[in-house]
Amino acid sequence: MAGFISNFFGVGDSDSQYEEPTEASQAAAPTESATNTRSTPKVVPMQGGKSVNSKIALFEPKIYSDVKEIATQLLKNQAVIINFDHVDDEMARRIVDFLTGTVFAINGEIERIGDEIFLCIPENYEVSGSTTSQFDTSKL
Repeated sequence: MAGFISNFFGVGDSDSQYEEPTEASQAAAPTESATNTRSTPKVVPMQGGKSVNSKIALFEPKIYSDVKEIATQLLKNQAVIINFDHVDDEMARRIVDFLTGTVFAINGEIERIGDEIFLCIPENYEVSGSTTSQFDTSKL
């Protein structure tokens, strides 16, 4: 019975079953370094949360219809900085209202970064830091 258990687990007098490798079998087996040089490593690009080709577009609208181009950039997941120096306050309010709706639709954010300058960012952007100056709230 002990011989059966030893044979079952591969322990025992099995020296006769072991064969020394011959020179012919060693020559036929490829070496480890030869195997590694033949296989090429697979390189897979990783896509992160943020796009590598991120851009920020700058706009100075002069008429209300310029808001369409600004909104198109936001829909393309590009951040936008808008300078309202060249429009009156009423027109600037209308443009900001339109862009607020656009930013809401794409889960983005709109921030005032100057007296007449706004930053609109899509969902995949993050803004760090803050401005320390007080803005003139009578405008816009």
